Amino acid sequence: MTYESLNEFIQFLEKKGELVRIKDEVDPILEITAIADKVSKSTNGGKALLFEKPKGSAYPLLINAFGSYQRMSWALGVENLEEHAQAIRELLDLKPPKGFVEKLKFLPKLADIAKFPPVEVSKAPCQEVVEKDPDLLTLPVLQCWPHDGGRFITFPLVYTSDPETGVRNIGMYRMQVFDGKTTGMHWQVHHGGAGHYRKAEKLGKRLEVAVALGGDPALTYSATAPLPEGIDELLFSGFLRKKPVELVKCKTVDLMVHADADFVLEGYVEPGERRREGPFGDHTGYYSLADMYPVFHVTCITRRKDPVYMTTIVGKPPMEDGYLGKATERLFLPLIQKVLPEVVDMDLPVEGIFHNLAIVSIRKQYPMQARKVMFALWGLGQMMLNKILVIVDEDTNVHDYAQVLWRVGNCMDAKRDVLIVDGPLDVLDHASPQWAWGGKMGIDATKKWKEEGFNREWPDELVMDPKVEEKVVPLLKKYRLI
Repeated sequence: MTYESLNEFIQFLEKKGELVRIKDEVDPILEITAIADKVSKSTNGGKALLFEKPKGSAYPLLINAFGSYQRMSWALGVENLEEHAQAIRELLDLKPPKGFVEKLKFLPKLADIAKFPPVEVSKAPCQEVVEKDPDLLTLPVLQCWPHDGGRFITFPLVYTSDPETGVRNIGMYRMQVFDGKTTGMHWQVHHGGAGHYRKAEKLGKRLEVAVALGGDPALTYSATAPLPEGIDELLFSGFLRKKPVELVKCKTVDLMVHADADFVLEGYVEPGERRREGPFGDHTGYYSLADMYPVFHVTCITRRKDPVYMTTIVGKPPMEDGYLGKATERLFLPLIQKVLPEVVDMDLPVEGIFHNLAIVSIRKQYPMQARKVMFALWGLGQMMLNKILVIVDEDTNVHDYAQVLWRVGNCMDAKRDVLIVDGPLDVLDHASPQWAWGGKMGIDATKKWKEEGFNREWPDELVMDPKVEEKVVPLLKKYRLI
């Protein structure tokens, strides 16, 4: 499944019975959040919501579109996220062919890869209407929580290019709307857009920015994905879509954006300019504090004739953003396994706030291997922001939290098996004693070996005799006990 527009995805969800159209006028200041929060916390993430009459705007608003495992899978064009994980695994396992027959089999795979790079087009749906006197206040931008500093654009795809190399970056950073023509740009220090801005400031140059809203949902996900440095988000989107992303040149800035977007905000950020941004009710479930951030000046808005404003809210889990985290968990596991082949599986609990808590099972082959995996993961991409890392043996189902806690309670000695180190943390982490760094905890909940200094006998686990289990099955069925 590939979607040519956000509207096409909306129609797909409606056919599947996964969308509710709300025809009453609802205020984007707090009221939409209050509804979406209740829905996202209902059974299986509730439904996607299309508010047809957000108060004060002519544009319909979509929220909770990614708010279930199934809708997240559909958003990326598959029935199950494991399909993409397997495709990534096969891609990583490609080896140069040796014989003539192997080379012939290799060619279709190379052809598939060659289809992914984006292509430029001259006309685009996102430029059907061009507003040279832009007004951000026409958009149904949410104020999510009572003590937020204002209204925030929460699902922006922010395009920038490196002032020195020209390399493109697409990231997702909240944007507080200050007035009709300016917003904050919440560039956190660890992210690509912030790196481009730092370079522009050193050069004393204005940094051009384009912000796309909507379009194929695969692109929205890709902007959140923790891709390795140098991997183009649009190339990744093409891989997920099995179809190249079409790009069009902006009207007032020298940047390309995806042609199927619903809105594009064009503009710039000046070197040295800062404005107080926040507070903001964040994905941690707490307000992130106000601070000084760069200012985005909008010079032009282009849009479709029939755009939909796609947005989300974050707060105490579970919420819609948790399923974006689950997509990352599944899609990036093969990359981790390529670097750490002993890793069997990984779970990022929604309640653990994405990377703050991770559970990893390993195929243990030598003493202290759990610690080796801890240090390796803390040095790998955005896993550097992990706070609590639990390592278990391969026979533990990392997605069964009862089983994980049973292992931790039985296989961990607090003095021997808990490792405390310092390292980078999310800038939104309010518990750390310093900004952007603090303590990390690794818990080795694997069975301990004598070679690791364990001098007692490790007991056997309780397991019923399979023959007895088989024998009692008829009785269990007779009395409807199973």
